[in-house]
Amino acid sequence: MVIAATATVRPEKTPQALVVDDDAQVRKTLGRVLKALGIGAAEAASGREALLVLEESGEVPIVISDIYMPEMDGLALLREVLRRFPDTAVLMLTGVAEVNTAVESLQLGAFDYLSKPILVDEFRIRVEKALEKRRLVLENRYLQQSYHDRLEANVRELNLRNKEQFLGQVQMAVQMLEKKDVYTRGHSQRVSRYAARTAVMLGFTGTMLDQIRLGGDLHDIGKIGTRDAVLNKPGPLTREEFEEIKKHVIEGEEILEPLRRDHAVVLEIVRSHHERMDGSGFPDRLRGESIPMAARLVSVVDAFDAMTTNRAYRASREPADAMEELLRCAGIQFDPDVVAAFLKAFPDASRLPLAVA
Repeated sequence: MVIAATATVRPEKTPQALVVDDDAQVRKTLGRVLKALGIGAAEAASGREALLVLEESGEVPIVISDIYMPEMDGLALLREVLRRFPDTAVLMLTGVAEVNTAVESLQLGAFDYLSKPILVDEFRIRVEKALEKRRLVLENRYLQQSYHDRLEANVRELNLRNKEQFLGQVQMAVQMLEKKDVYTRGHSQRVSRYAARTAVMLGFTGTMLDQIRLGGDLHDIGKIGTRDAVLNKPGPLTREEFEEIKKHVIEGEEILEPLRRDHAVVLEIVRSHHERMDGSGFPDRLRGESIPMAARLVSVVDAFDAMTTNRAYRASREPADAMEELLRCAGIQFDPDVVAAFLKAFPDASRLPLAVA
């Protein structure tokens, strides 16, 4: 039996949660549990009604929604909520026989799902976890944006006397960026060390070697402006998300612009380490030797470290397999001379202490 839409419950204060279910008893029960947690809740009997509530109240920290409802089901509501309010944590409610649909909701961005009949204690724990995760995400973003703003302000005031201080700041920014994500922790330091040893095999010394080492350390500095949801996404990126992450090479170059006079090679590495020998890379679709040599070098070692460490979207590969992949892509993606130098610098794939974060 379909229950008619009820009047929206409008607490005196802006609601902290929205419960969406066509069963009035479920809404009232969950509302009481939320109230016991100190969370005010609004109610809606369908996805469409839920959107009307959100239009009036604005973003809420958490939405708890059934999947099967009249007018607009929970998956359609989930898509629309995350499109309008990407920071909202969405907890889905599902029947025991609807596991596949529940898993689909996770792939679409839901925080978690609960099977009916709902256990009050489990519901309370899931809500608290969802709100805690959301709080941490927002705090990390605030810290990241605050640091980025301060960094940009310092860039505008740079002069020749404080470039050394600025360099220390951007290196600290890289460390902050990687400490937020267990998957990339230590990545830039390893890339820097791989790059330096490979550069020696190619005959680089002195200032050029120093710039390659520094470029390896700073190659991903532009990712400080990339959303955590994109950097840490466990599945494939959408076209829009990939376009966002591609911007990090341009934004990194912009951040390091004050270093151009004395560290031009570093900026070449930051901008061009995702170019490919066949011209299909980004941001400039450079081909072959038109790609700066230092960027071709960092491209190889960056890819190797990415392959041999766990990432949110896949498990790590064995070093020997990663080296085979470098050889397979030599001349297409990677400079064959750089690949050969890297394999010469690290001849034993079973003994790579640098690959351990």
